[in-house]
Amino acid sequence: MIEKKVSKAIEFRRSVRKYDASKTLNKEEVRSCIQQATLAPTSSNLQLWEFYHITKVETLKKMATACFNQSAAATASQLVVAVVRKDLWKKRVASNIKFLEQQFGNQKLKNFIDKKKSMDYYKKIVPTVYSDFFGLFGLLKKILAASMGLFRPMYRELSSGDLRVIAHKSTALAAQNFMISMAALGYDTCPMEGLDSKRVKKILGLPKKAEINMIIGCGHRAEGGIYGTRFRVPFEEVYREV
Repeated sequence: MIEKKVSKAIEFRRSVRKYDASKTLNKEEVRSCIQQATLAPTSSNLQLWEFYHITKVETLKKMATACFNQSAAATASQLVVAVVRKDLWKKRVASNIKFLEQQFGNQKLKNFIDKKKSMDYYKKIVPTVYSDFFGLFGLLKKILAASMGLFRPMYRELSSGDLRVIAHKSTALAAQNFMISMAALGYDTCPMEGLDSKRVKKILGLPKKAEINMIIGCGHRAEGGIYGTRFRVPFEEVYREV
């Protein structure tokens, strides 16, 4: 299959809400696109995400029901569920520390990365930011940051809610990577937020603290699968040169 250039893939990508059942997707190619998703930038390199690739007919039907049987889910050949796992931050911190320890034997790395600063970041700063107790620590950290921010620039997104937003942003970036990678192969997608998250988590066997970022329908666009010409507000309304 001929891959499209990035700009062409972005132009090709549309939210397709009806898929052609006569055309199938290559499961391994979709899996490869999910691997591309994991190369997206992520806050503190914590990678607080998981991706569930749904290919079984029985599970697809259950997921379609949980998505209110909207056509983007009901007609999809496969589904990909982007899941936020903020609760795994300690495990991801440990993975980063282990990776850095292995890398510090590389002389080239020593030339541009300060070992102490890197280790302090993951052993002290990240745990300070992410540690919480029923939201109380987050509130205290936010108050402290606001006070210190009166005198110098200060990081302020420290509440539990702030960190949820950050984790969702990182996961959404990865989801966009996935959709552009799919478009490059000529495959279609549709990101969905219309879903019963509790039922979706039950179908996937997710823990309570996991959160659904979006569900992405995948397939080949059918006639009428795109609901009209693409609309965007004038670029001048959203672009500011400062």
